[in-house]
Amino acid sequence: MNIAEIDRQHVWHHLSQHAIYDHKQPPVMVKGEGLKVWDINGKEYLDASAGGVWTVNVGYGRRSIAEAVKQQLETLNFFAATAGTPVAAEFSKKLLEKMPGMSRVYLSNSGSEANEKAYKMVRQIAHKKYNGKKHKILYRERDYHGTTITCLSSTGQEERRSQYGPFTPGFIEIPHCCEYRSQYGDIADYGIRAAKAMEEVILKEGPDTIGAVVLEPITAGGGVITPPEGYWQKIQEICRKYDILLHIDEVVCGMGRTGAWFGYQHYGIKPDIVTLAKGVASGYAAISCTVTTEAVFNLFKSNPEDREDYFRDISTFGGCTAGPAAALENLRILEDEKLLENASHMGEYLMAGLRQLQQKHPIVGDVRGKGLFLGIELVNDPVSKEPVDEQVAIKVAGLCLEKGLMIGRTNRSFSQFNNTLCLSPALTINQEEADRILSILDEVITEISP
Repeated sequence: MNIAEIDRQHVWHHLSQHAIYDHKQPPVMVKGEGLKVWDINGKEYLDASAGGVWTVNVGYGRRSIAEAVKQQLETLNFFAATAGTPVAAEFSKKLLEKMPGMSRVYLSNSGSEANEKAYKMVRQIAHKKYNGKKHKILYRERDYHGTTITCLSSTGQEERRSQYGPFTPGFIEIPHCCEYRSQYGDIADYGIRAAKAMEEVILKEGPDTIGAVVLEPITAGGGVITPPEGYWQKIQEICRKYDILLHIDEVVCGMGRTGAWFGYQHYGIKPDIVTLAKGVASGYAAISCTVTTEAVFNLFKSNPEDREDYFRDISTFGGCTAGPAAALENLRILEDEKLLENASHMGEYLMAGLRQLQQKHPIVGDVRGKGLFLGIELVNDPVSKEPVDEQVAIKVAGLCLEKGLMIGRTNRSFSQFNNTLCLSPALTINQEEADRILSILDEVITEISP
């Protein structure tokens, strides 16, 4: 029996309806180098999705990362993070050098887990400091924060939440900030108005009940939504006004994807909590981080004689040393190869090409993004902005795949807005590869346009 058949009979794939595999072979990927990957049949693809889920920031085939992991595992593969290890300490110090104002790194192994840790911190602070009252956490319509039940409780995507309730109580939704889909008509100060919508929710719920707000710096799977002008500054002002912790979910945007180390750094804000995963080690090992200020950290070390006065949490594989070893070498590559600069430069190049496609094809309603994190929203009519059916986006992605290009898309997240194509190539992308992405997109959109 070959590997493809073994996979078909025994592996439960993520986000997949397996009925379609009763009579066809699931995709099986076997090799990667740079931006290219090969499937089990030998077909080559240009991967413009960084591993399908915005992860492989430094590209495939990095032998130096594999070697760093090998050396670390031979020295010490694991010890529970109740104790320290040299590699975890070195990585934390190096990471925090990129995050002025942040002070402490809590390691775990996935973005969902990193966000769960943050939510537990907020809830424990509510009990320690506010008699349990200031426990509610705000989240934004169209944002996504993970796959566990509590993370889904803070997810503003109705189809991802469908069939998984009841959810963890105390999570409250605020309106989205997609200017292209303005809830308030065509107004000059949309960013300020969208931020004030959060304040309206705070006042309705009661400021003394809200402990934190969790937001993506740029909404990722919800449609690659870049924040409008003035939005983030107003959000921070409101948080400070009502003593609300600002938690930025950088699981997708972090580690250079937007052309800065972290997405929030484009907007001059100072978060209290930042969560990271995906590009931290570019998929070479599992690692995630819940990063806090010293002020947040100090709330958990005030009384050593109190049996409950510390963060009573553990992540088993937060003690695996492969993660920080891979992450350290990943950081070195990002720095030495100037990949943030390349992300900014090539992101501008790709955006210019996408804007040309928008002018050429009426089906392209909007293009948006930052650095190498780009979205293409497809519409039936550029004036009415009526979104195309999800099947159109599926067809575009499928035709691109047939032509050797892997792209992302909003995937069964909304009842109406599964109409955005996503580009997130490795930060090593060059102009020739960018031109190939644009050429195939142009060819496919021409093919499917009326």
